[in-house]
Amino acid sequence: MINLEKLFEKHDDEYLKFDRIKDKFHTRPDMHAFSLLNNLAVSTANMVSDAEHDKIYLDVNPDDVVEIIPEEQVIDLIRCGVRLDDSSFCMFI
Repeated sequence: MINLEKLFEKHDDEYLKFDRIKDKFHTRPDMHAFSLLNNLAVSTANMVSDAEHDKIYLDVNPDDVVEIIPEEQVIDLIRCGVRLDDSSFCMFI
């Protein structure tokens, strides 16, 4: 099983480098991240579950995808601006 925290730290230099993603689901980084996460954990709930100050929290529990998400998709999330904060996926707005 991968350790998401370590992968996010390892690939922190890829943060917000959306242009490096080869097969984009969308032209917008946030929409690409939302689509990628929804493909991993399908839901009918809103993707944004909470917001505080300048950060939004996403309605996908990292524990639900840790066993199925490949490292390349973790890198893509980072390239879209997704962070791991207190065991939650989040993005700055």
